[in-house]
Amino acid sequence: MKRKVITIGESLVAFIPSSHMKLRYVDSFTKVVVGAESNVAVGLSKLGHRSKWISKLGNDEFGAFVLRELRAEGVDTADVIISDTLPTAIMFKQFSSNEESSVFYYRSNSAASTLSIGDINWEHLKEAGVLHLSGITPALSETTKALTVELFRFAKENGLLISFDPNIRLKLWDKGLALSTLRPLVEQADIVLLGEDEAAMLLGETDPHSVCKTLLGFGVRYIAVKMGDKGACVADAERIVHIDPYPVTVVDTIGAGDAFNAGFLAGLLEGRDIETCGKMGALMGAMAVSSVGDTEGLPERPVFDRLMRNIKEIAR
Repeated sequence: MKRKVITIGESLVAFIPSSHMKLRYVDSFTKVVVGAESNVAVGLSKLGHRSKWISKLGNDEFGAFVLRELRAEGVDTADVIISDTLPTAIMFKQFSSNEESSVFYYRSNSAASTLSIGDINWEHLKEAGVLHLSGITPALSETTKALTVELFRFAKENGLLISFDPNIRLKLWDKGLALSTLRPLVEQADIVLLGEDEAAMLLGETDPHSVCKTLLGFGVRYIAVKMGDKGACVADAERIVHIDPYPVTVVDTIGAGDAFNAGFLAGLLEGRDIETCGKMGALMGAMAVSSVGDTEGLPERPVFDRLMRNIKEIAR
């Protein structure tokens, strides 16, 4: 398998409040880069794998910030397009007193929402071993929906593995349209990484083992059903395995699924068995929830390897 992963999708500048209260009462914020696809690219880069992120940004200070941060993390941004007429998307997080978080998007008519088939350097995509996509991209506009469908077709035609996280965001589109769009994509993917709530919506299955068996029946090769503090269920053609959660103090749950994806994909790229891939994903997810921001808490490879060794020693 080629070891390079290419991700395509929108990234945003997120404003993180300094206080755990309604935003109307917050006086100060810090800013970070977030986005399902770029989160995965950053996670993979931190684990020592080559990753590229493709998108469109506004020719503005927020776009410059996104590029600076991703490049600093070692992500290849050479194919990112800059728009002189449309803005970079932003969002605000809100934390309640019980640590739960919610988000408010300002991404309508953003630069990335106009991504289209003509924006992609298709020859460059052939450099990838894995093309990682999420269900957020087709939710942004008709052009991004058409692009997603074409990316699946291109990947199949050129022998690229398709990694897909449905990442259902009902704030972005109607539930019926989301399900009718995403179900066929799930059935075509080689790697499916989804939450148990998404599995229930897309497949009508609530038991993780049943979800895995259904997806294997579609021809999916590698599967992870992410179950939050209950761990995960991972599968390939050989076995279905439950992965225990890694104990950690939860600060912010947003971004945990993307971090899991990065760890899981890193394991596949390294030829690890499915159980080890799941444990790598669980550890990355745990690191993500232990800090504010989607990728700020993710470990570099030496730290990650040490933590993985500790898990094995505890298991003994």
